[in-house]
Amino acid sequence: MELDEKTLRLIAVGASVACNCQACLLTSSSRARENGANDQEIAEAVEIGKRVRVGAAIKMDEYVTGLQEAVAAAVDFVGTECGCTNS
Repeated sequence: MELDEKTLRLIAVGASVACNCQACLLTSSSRARENGANDQEIAEAVEIGKRVRVGAAIKMDEYVTGLQEAVAAAVDFVGTECGCTNS
């Protein structure tokens, strides 16, 4: 790998936050410190992870809402006539 160990550990910190894994965050932040990361760098990695998590949650909510609307429209359509005049 081309990235240094500190950078990899900071990425792991952000990923831990984004994935909501407390155990991973504790381990990742500890290992980041062991590899020279300071509190500010860890805080920045945490912030990025939070932004990713929140952004992903918003997009998922939008996606699910769209699915719910599509299912509701399909259910409404099933109970209707096709619209032709041949009876």
